[in-house]
Amino acid sequence: MIRRFRFIPGLAVLLLVLAPLSVAAQSAPQSESIRLAAFFDRVYKEDLARSPMTQSFRGIKDDYDKWNDLSDAFDDESLAIARERLKTVRGFDTSKLSAQERLSRNIYELVLTRQIANDRFRHHRYVMNQFRAPHTFVPSFLINIHRVTSKSDIEAYASRLEKVGTLFDQVIDQMRVREKEGIFPPKWSYPQMLEAARNVITGAPFDDSGSDSTIYDDFKAKLGKLDLPEKEAKALSERARTALTDVVKPAYERLIRELEHQQEVASADNGVWKLPDGKAYYANQLKFFTTTGLTADEIHKIGLANVKRIHGEMKKIMKETGFKGSLQEFFTFMREDPKFYYPTTDEGRARYLKEATALIETMRKRLPDVFGILPKADIIVKRVEPFREKSAGKAFYQSPAADGSRPGTYYANLHDMKQMPTYQMEALAYHEGIPGHHMQRAISQELTGIPEFQKYATFTAYTEGWGLYSEFLPKEMGFYADPYSDFGRLAMELWRACRLVVDTGIHAKKWSREKAIDYLVKNTPNPHGDAVKAIERYIVYPGQATAYLIGKEKILGLREAAKKTLGDRFDIRAFHDEVLKDGPVPLSILEQKVNAWVARTKGQASK
Repeated sequence: MIRRFRFIPGLAVLLLVLAPLSVAAQSAPQSESIRLAAFFDRVYKEDLARSPMTQSFRGIKDDYDKWNDLSDAFDDESLAIARERLKTVRGFDTSKLSAQERLSRNIYELVLTRQIANDRFRHHRYVMNQFRAPHTFVPSFLINIHRVTSKSDIEAYASRLEKVGTLFDQVIDQMRVREKEGIFPPKWSYPQMLEAARNVITGAPFDDSGSDSTIYDDFKAKLGKLDLPEKEAKALSERARTALTDVVKPAYERLIRELEHQQEVASADNGVWKLPDGKAYYANQLKFFTTTGLTADEIHKIGLANVKRIHGEMKKIMKETGFKGSLQEFFTFMREDPKFYYPTTDEGRARYLKEATALIETMRKRLPDVFGILPKADIIVKRVEPFREKSAGKAFYQSPAADGSRPGTYYANLHDMKQMPTYQMEALAYHEGIPGHHMQRAISQELTGIPEFQKYATFTAYTEGWGLYSEFLPKEMGFYADPYSDFGRLAMELWRACRLVVDTGIHAKKWSREKAIDYLVKNTPNPHGDAVKAIERYIVYPGQATAYLIGKEKILGLREAAKKTLGDRFDIRAFHDEVLKDGPVPLSILEQKVNAWVARTKGQASK
């Protein structure tokens, strides 16, 4: 989950979007298919031109010295573009398009309608929060995304440092806009943001603590790998040092002052019900993340039912292990027994990374058993960087560069190894790596025959639903041989079921932070610190956590319905390929796709 920043190239792009085709182009008769393909190609390139950071994520270096634009002026322009594009995409004659083209057209129409609907609540999103925001995104982006293979790349790095002040001034402007509207993250989140921001400007050249700061260390390491004349290398190092002391540090100090100010006026309330028109905002968030029309009450009930189901399955495993006691006592045992945790040392962390990597490699060898389409991109397992690990999530994934220049990355948060039990390692590796996020996202980027926008579309219930389904699938393949590891799989699913309860509890039923944390502690085996960090994430990222189980249940339900209809003709590899072959889609379109595949398969068998 990487937050998407934006950059404004000026009014020229808007005029380009709205401008009619040239006279020459209009005079040449074109098929509806050619017109649609040209439209998709144009809008994809325009969107890339408006986001230098998206370019960097995809391995493109055209605007390598720029950050994105966070201004309302940019958002106003984006809204105007989306509305104009929606008119255009609705004007295509679908009767003259192929089934694949109609699918792409329908997906893009939905992308635009969601964008327009979300704009109503553009200021409801917390521009700053402890989970992920510009104060940690800037160093993370420079370290992990800004690749350096030439002198121009390192110059662009220095230039981005020189522009951090402008970027952070926009962040502060957005904070002040939200302050006027009464929109703040909860008071408890500010100390975490302040600590993380101060961490970034600790070390040389910011102070005399004796070690280099995170950014300066990265800049010097990347500069050192270039074969540059000593004079040029020295000048670039000094340029970066000056940018850090004269631009980056003052920018962070301005941001810190604004955070300190807002901390004083922010409320202790947690749910978005506290915001202006908060009920409608949360309903919009649920619709956006689940791609369904489920209400908060319906999602809450689904969560409670699944918690009960999974508790029942856990009790069977508890008996299998020979444990005597209640399920809650078994949870305590799983939290506290040291055999389930590696030490919080360099050796313990290295062991975790090594074993997680081995799990992914073992699964990779079994993929052809259940998949036809396989990913080409590589994946690595990496520790979350120390400067952001205290506020970062438990684990997350970063997509590879489409050109192969950067592998996919499974980040494991190893700040406190007591929060990363070994019995959950297997399920986490499958979710973030293979056959989960890495496989789905790498395949999506590598697809041919579909528009570029479609490869990168965002439908959380699909993507995270696939991740959770990918935790379950290995069970059917013979993995999770150890009962504790299988318990870990169920613990991960239970976590997602509880999310439905606590997310809706916080944002629709006015649960307190403490009540939500207590619910997780009582109903899951996860450590207390895990519960605290999770609830704090759900509070500042409303609705997102509901997508996982909703998506997984849909994928599994469609699979079981297909098996029932097709019987012996059901092919698990063909089913998986159908789910993956068009990139991310909303759950309604996924259902249409799978039903059509079932009908085709049944029809072929009857011939």
